[in-house]
Amino acid sequence: MWTYIIRRIFQAVPTLLVISFMIFSLLYITPGDPVDLILGTEDQQVSEEQRQLIMEEWGLDKPFFVRYLNFIKDALHGDLGTSYATNQPVFESVMIRMPATFKLAAFSMVLSLLISVPLGTLAALKHNSIWDSIATALATIGVSLPKFWFGLVLMIYLSLKWGLLPSTGSAELTVDGPVEFLKYIIMPGSSLALGMAATQTRMIRSSMLDVLGQDYVRYARSKGLKEKVVIWMHAFKNAMIPVITVVGSEIGGLLGGAVVTESIFSWPGVGRLAVNSISKRDYPMIQGITLLLCTSYLVINLIIDIVYAWVDPRIRLDKKS
Repeated sequence: MWTYIIRRIFQAVPTLLVISFMIFSLLYITPGDPVDLILGTEDQQVSEEQRQLIMEEWGLDKPFFVRYLNFIKDALHGDLGTSYATNQPVFESVMIRMPATFKLAAFSMVLSLLISVPLGTLAALKHNSIWDSIATALATIGVSLPKFWFGLVLMIYLSLKWGLLPSTGSAELTVDGPVEFLKYIIMPGSSLALGMAATQTRMIRSSMLDVLGQDYVRYARSKGLKEKVVIWMHAFKNAMIPVITVVGSEIGGLLGGAVVTESIFSWPGVGRLAVNSISKRDYPMIQGITLLLCTSYLVINLIIDIVYAWVDPRIRLDKKS
């Protein structure tokens, strides 16, 4: 098992280096004078001496590869540069917003699993029944409609029409108690969870149907085991193996910042910070956010690979995996 984990870690390192190079390269060739962005003005009256001093101070006068190597070296020490817009360290700015994104991601994922696991399992156990048709129809609708549409519908009815919940997230999440916090997170969390639950329901249904038709399930039934034991001890565990991969990818996407959802509900997470940084052309902040989110995505996928190998030992025994 440890050999498998170490091999996966070493495979992730070159991937992260390629991603970091692409991020740095794309922003390096983006139009716009960095000095004007730092000064927050397009004023051309800045003297050449002042412009040169600013470039030297921010390391903009160095060649591309020197700047890239310095970027990697500083990133390894937790320094992702300084924001053009706020003049604050990028790493600290992102870490301040990251807990809000983690809370939103955790709430959304738990809620989606609470919906999809029983719904997908019921659809498979009641195959070709009215329950199967209802679950399939709901899942199809959920997959077809964009997530921001759910958010807008929830906002219109739960907030504007009925006044049950606040329409936007708390500015700094300085709320009193879990009940008050739940009022702010339930709408953005639900808008993300409903779309994910639809995908997970389809996957669980398909996987359960496949497993229920396997020989070892029929053999377990032929031994006289109770149906509950056959389903939950034999079928369900094996049916969850492909679902783990889907859930892992969705977690990585959530940590990548639900940009549209966070913007709609004014949720103070990383996604909203990314939108604000793009509008201000704050290149160091964009670089830092993208690199941290890509790293989070790789870490989540590494954890999912380990869980996958733990659930199905055949994976880690495969030398080529």
